[in-house]
Amino acid sequence: MITLQEKELPFTFEIVKQENSYVAYLINSTEKILLDEVTVRGDSVTMVLHIFDAELRARMAGNELTGTFYKNYAPNASLPFSARFGDAYRFAKHVETSLEPNFAGKYQIEFTTTKDTYPSVGVIEQHGNHLTGTFLTPLGDYRYLEGNVVDNQLLLSTFDGNHAFLFIATLSGDSIRGDYYSGKSSHETFAGVKNVGARMPDPESLTYLKDGFDRIAFSFPDLKGNPVSPSDDRFKGKVLILQIFGTWCPNCMDETRFLSQWYAENHNRGVEILGLAYERKSDFNYATARVNKMVEKLQVPYDFVIAGLDDKLEAGKTLPMLNKVIAFPTTIMIGRDGKVKHIYTGFEGPGTGVYHEQFKERFNLLVNELLSEKMTSIR
Repeated sequence: MITLQEKELPFTFEIVKQENSYVAYLINSTEKILLDEVTVRGDSVTMVLHIFDAELRARMAGNELTGTFYKNYAPNASLPFSARFGDAYRFAKHVETSLEPNFAGKYQIEFTTTKDTYPSVGVIEQHGNHLTGTFLTPLGDYRYLEGNVVDNQLLLSTFDGNHAFLFIATLSGDSIRGDYYSGKSSHETFAGVKNVGARMPDPESLTYLKDGFDRIAFSFPDLKGNPVSPSDDRFKGKVLILQIFGTWCPNCMDETRFLSQWYAENHNRGVEILGLAYERKSDFNYATARVNKMVEKLQVPYDFVIAGLDDKLEAGKTLPMLNKVIAFPTTIMIGRDGKVKHIYTGFEGPGTGVYHEQFKERFNLLVNELLSEKMTSIR
């Protein structure tokens, strides 16, 4: 349980003893995230949270843990954490019998922040009082959400090791209305209606090159400090995919897993991938350490450069030929002639089901088209 904004955000995890050591798994619906850096000393337990610069720190007393979800890069953002052995549910024990209200369905939704609004598609499944699903947004998705119907309310949560999200909503007819909480202070409201035809904005229309530009140009250091540019000889005559991402971003990790497998299967066709890392701190050593850890944990076979800070405005300044950087991740596809052909904002991860499959189909179609193009000029 993580306590945020005077509310309880439940999640489940499993600890497994392996000879003289321990591992743990964060569980969100069908997802299990391995934590293989678990330290137990006396009554103290520390779990490094996957690739993220964060930890669960707690003390044991009987069957209970009490401590902190601690963010090393931002200690002031840390939150209270507690756990009790044997409670393998979130908000309520699962009930298999049919239950009203029935939140299952697809929704056309709008989220409202203190500054603006943004569209979303909600996809919810319900079995008895058990709920799973996610919300898609133009910037990515909220990944694997899980929860229950309790006192006629939808309660969904997720904890991926770096972000803790809580959704609370009510249903009136086909209309849903609720609140979304994240971290110490972030709060948004959302409202929408069931709609089997719910749609998102075209992800290939949101980020684009400014007038007068047809290429991406930069020189960023790789993980050893050597400058890398899209015009380098190793990229000439190849399709180049640029991944704007950060190791702190779970959606980016979903995309990195997809790209890693895809690259292993397609690299020999004349395709390169280069990750542009925008990290929590500007310190080069800190940023490279975070990326190196991710590369090792996820066994990533393509290369990375350190591009800057995770701030979207600052990221946009490093790539001034773009209208703006609005999402981590953003994927830029460059043709064999060195010109930008497609820019895809966000990523539909595996938690989105059919949307993820559609993304993969579109991705392969676009790359195949670029590989089939005749090269008319040199990068």
